[in-house]
Amino acid sequence: MRVGFIGLGNMGGPMCARLVAAGHRVRAFDLSADAMRRAVEAGATIADRAVDCASDAEVVLTSLPRPEHVESVMSGPEGVLRTMAPGSVWVDLTTNRRELVLVLAAHAPDGVHVVDAPVTGAVDGARHGRLTLFAGGDAVAVERVTGLLAHLGTVIPCGPLGTGNVVKLVTNQLWFVAAAAIGEGFAVGIANGVELGTLWRAIRESVGDSFVARHDAPSIFAGHYDPSFSLGLCVKDLGLIGELARRVSARLPMTEAARGAFEEALSRYGADAAELHVARRIEDDANLSMRLAGDWIPPWEQ
Repeated sequence: MRVGFIGLGNMGGPMCARLVAAGHRVRAFDLSADAMRRAVEAGATIADRAVDCASDAEVVLTSLPRPEHVESVMSGPEGVLRTMAPGSVWVDLTTNRRELVLVLAAHAPDGVHVVDAPVTGAVDGARHGRLTLFAGGDAVAVERVTGLLAHLGTVIPCGPLGTGNVVKLVTNQLWFVAAAAIGEGFAVGIANGVELGTLWRAIRESVGDSFVARHDAPSIFAGHYDPSFSLGLCVKDLGLIGELARRVSARLPMTEAARGAFEEALSRYGADAAELHVARRIEDDANLSMRLAGDWIPPWEQ
């Protein structure tokens, strides 16, 4: 396929490289010169502007940090969406605001289809094609791009346009709760005399097991807290989750508590600090260490 790829960050860069390796003709753009250089090394062709990625593309993919970035790139008379040819498909891989995707799709040229397909699975999942992609949109459009997206991981059709982002945000909602909780569990065990390695093994072999325990805990043990995703992006996603939660006629105290924990970590360490500083805050306040000796390979190197 002729593919345009806009956004070559921690997730977008590896995804772009996988599509090139699969034999697709990819024209890519990013504001970062280093990201563009890596895309060239992977075999992509570079565009001078984001809008140039849509030229002759059958599918345009966007992988951007925030909804406002997607809106800036795609909307308006000079936006990428307006330049796409009839019969082409825009697939937004961003964790986005459902309403924004719907508004942008409503202004797409006739014959241009839109699919929202936010991804989960971390940087190592992006590198190795082990992501999960939550695809929302017309069934025909989703089916048309599934073969392309399958190079990135498992594609789960979620329903009409916008439902991909709802599903992604629900999975993040549960991740945030687990990520905020695991540091508390480690702290309780350590403070009461349990060796951290023993505690971690017990968690993984019990009802306490989770993706966070298996995949994310080593980033706490190593002390880098996984800078491939920032506290600022965590709080952004929690804000989007909060917008969806307003449709629920009940309090969601676990979600509210997780948001409070991440906002507290952000206020202390800054928006650019690594996501699992939500656990470091507990270490610092309790004056204890969650360092654990081991060959902890960072996710971005796996």
